[in-house]
Amino acid sequence: MKDLILLFAAFVVFVMPTSLVWLLGRRARIPHWVLIVFLLAGWLTVFVGWALSQRAQPSLFPDTSPCYGTRSAPVSQYFPPDSFCLHADGELRTVNGPNAKLVFWTAANTTLAMVIAAAFTRRRQRA
Repeated sequence: MKDLILLFAAFVVFVMPTSLVWLLGRRARIPHWVLIVFLLAGWLTVFVGWALSQRAQPSLFPDTSPCYGTRSAPVSQYFPPDSFCLHADGELRTVNGPNAKLVFWTAANTTLAMVIAAAFTRRRQRA
């Protein structure tokens, strides 16, 4: 029963939104390559954003949390996604490096660029 619930949850969270975007994009005559890049960049944005915002939480990654055992409190920020350790002196120190943030912002901007590309292709098709 537990496996069935997990399968249903994965279907609702991943398959339904992906297929809905794909079907609406095909109905609007958006090119396949725009839809594929949009979906891949969109899911990459979601996963990297989640990882960036939850990295300092010791309950999720107990052995790898940078705040674990340093007498600092983990703090999460959801947009832009980042994790911090709040130290005793009141200083917030980020635990994510610049490369991970670059991946997030590249994926987010690619997703936005594909939305703009889809609008341009729709406008060009009407003319």
